[in-house]
Amino acid sequence: MAPATGRPPHTTDRGGYFAVVDPSTGEAFDEAPDRRPEELDPVVDRARAAWPGWRADPAARRTALLAAADAVEAAATALAPLLTREQGKPLTESHAEVARTAARLRYFAELDIGAQPITDDRPVHSRLRWRSIGAVAAIVPWNFPLQLASAKFAPALAAGNTMVLKPSPSTPLATRMLGAVLAGSLPEGVLTVVTGREPLGARLASHPGIRHVTFTGSAATGRAVAAGAAASLARVTLELGGNDAAILLDDVDVEEIADRLFWAAFRNCGQVCMAVKRVYAPARLHDRVVEALAHRASTTVVGPGLDPASRIGPVSNAPQLAHVERRTARALADGGRAAAGGHRLDRPGYFFAPTILADVPADSPVVTEEQFGPVLPVLPYDSLDEAVRAANGTGFGLGGSVWSTDLDRAAAVADRLECGTAWINHHAELSLAQPFAGAKDSGVGVAGGPWGLYGNLRPFVVHRPEEA
Repeated sequence: MAPATGRPPHTTDRGGYFAVVDPSTGEAFDEAPDRRPEELDPVVDRARAAWPGWRADPAARRTALLAAADAVEAAATALAPLLTREQGKPLTESHAEVARTAARLRYFAELDIGAQPITDDRPVHSRLRWRSIGAVAAIVPWNFPLQLASAKFAPALAAGNTMVLKPSPSTPLATRMLGAVLAGSLPEGVLTVVTGREPLGARLASHPGIRHVTFTGSAATGRAVAAGAAASLARVTLELGGNDAAILLDDVDVEEIADRLFWAAFRNCGQVCMAVKRVYAPARLHDRVVEALAHRASTTVVGPGLDPASRIGPVSNAPQLAHVERRTARALADGGRAAAGGHRLDRPGYFFAPTILADVPADSPVVTEEQFGPVLPVLPYDSLDEAVRAANGTGFGLGGSVWSTDLDRAAAVADRLECGTAWINHHAELSLAQPFAGAKDSGVGVAGGPWGLYGNLRPFVVHRPEEA
């Protein structure tokens, strides 16, 4: 594949650019511009200058966003392989991510925001209108670069805002290409992609010209983003990850759910904020659950994402691979047992064997913290109350699931979970029309559906006296 920058790939960083690594080889294959924080000022100025014209014509916005969706679909054969090359996921998953990006543009383009009458007892006519905010900043992680970018720019642009979008330095190339694709449908300055390493993101989050900062990433970085945005009283939307628990009830059919449960944990190499990251199984079923999941872990093909045979790709970058290795080593040192995997694969690239852990203490970091990789602990429980307490016992509250043949009983248990979304007999499936939000340390604000659109707007009320 030709370099996305048009320059030969470099194995080391050079002035003004940084190397982009293929996680399936561990070697650099291209580079991206390394913007300095002071370079943001003209970018933000252009976004602010484009705002009045963009917000003024809702019909033109809708037409532009629908055209942008068509352009994204037309570019899928270029976008998807580049995404796989820099992120590592199987090519089929990259194509799905591109399709989701186009679908999200269409969904928000079609949402209608009209004026709403306010009914009260006063002799005035009051109407609520919604106005855009201004220039918005989006800071996006490396696990779903295009999908999470679109989750931010689609509602923001549909609402009449403009945006400066910063992808992760691990995965800048497909996002840059996406920005170029969208530029053919959008006026200049409406959406600008900037790439670079820190402190570029910190400067963007705290820039005085930005009125809303939307961020997806770790809780620690999210707190720093919120602190930076507070300087200018900018609004923040923070999606800060999760440690989702799956509770299996005592009537569950282990073999019937094993495939769904496995892929709810291991899709995208486990690098999904709302993936299953802990399984709680009744003590009498625990060994059967471990065996069923371990069989799938040990027989699933792990390889480069561009290989059609691969079902699980590499961990996306070297720091995350090191994190997964540390979490797993600590679990084994704590007395855990690897029923499958438990180690890095002996090959080039950032490959880690899909791992099922048993006999892990409940206070091991692989249970209490987010591992964000292809590692899944399975823990036994004696009473359902114990399982619910354990599921709710971390600082996160993004999602959770309950698995049972009795849907009413499962729903009653799901109601007890302290999270933003609970699933029954499946996990990590979201509609474009539903809200996505977390509890506790899993975030602030709402994405998705009309709620995500209103998060990019501010209310404006007009009071008019009744005619005499």
